[in-house]
Amino acid sequence: MTSDAERTDRFLLTDQVAIITGAGKGIGAAIATTFAAAGADVVLTARTEADLESVAAEVRLLGRRALVLPGNVNDLSELANIVDRSVAEFGRLDIIVNNAGGSVSKPYLETSVDQIEKSFHFNVSVPFELVRLATPHLLNSDNASVINISSVAGQHALRGSFTHSLTKNSKSHLTKLMAAELAPRIRVNAVLPGAIETDALATYLSTRGAEIRDTMHANTLMRRNGTPQDIADAVLFLASPAACWITGKLLEVDGGAAENLVPKALPDL
Repeated sequence: MTSDAERTDRFLLTDQVAIITGAGKGIGAAIATTFAAAGADVVLTARTEADLESVAAEVRLLGRRALVLPGNVNDLSELANIVDRSVAEFGRLDIIVNNAGGSVSKPYLETSVDQIEKSFHFNVSVPFELVRLATPHLLNSDNASVINISSVAGQHALRGSFTHSLTKNSKSHLTKLMAAELAPRIRVNAVLPGAIETDALATYLSTRGAEIRDTMHANTLMRRNGTPQDIADAVLFLASPAACWITGKLLEVDGGAAENLVPKALPDL
């Protein structure tokens, strides 16, 4: 019979090692500290070293190790270095969190092929290549897991969200394809955030007036926007042994938001 302690231990990441991209702020930073609190050592990568060092300091206060690797993951040549240095530092690799990503959408006729290709590279090619390079090491883990941070925007087809929706949908389907290819030894799932109050969203909303945030809350069943911690908790579950029979799934974490969270009055052509 399983004891209560054994049941709760299944939600921990004791002595596991995770690479987290986009780890300097917001969702990535919350994932890093949440993983550390659950017992994991973390590899932190993003463009701004000062942000990474701040997150690393929090990780170390929680009693875990942090390796800071500043850089731009859009440069695919840097990904092998991230994997190699992670394994050299910690001797193992268990979890990849592809959090870095995103894009800006423009109206359809103002969208260029170059913009789409750059977004596809960031949201699909980068996570694909990082996982491909990490796979030989993940195969040595008894809890190998990949979590992609996609978006509920990829589930919807709304005017004004063309590039972001298209490439996040691609990242979600990448998740399912990788799950099929890497099963049964590596699980691959995605978390699809809704409106999360990162610094970037808070800054945007501060310029638009309180009525925009009020509209978002009114169109969300939980009557609030999400926090980075809301996403980090979902990622922790999917990374943990408690989710050992879950792969190829897309977990929407959006507070029950309406499809058209903030209606846009875009005219017909």
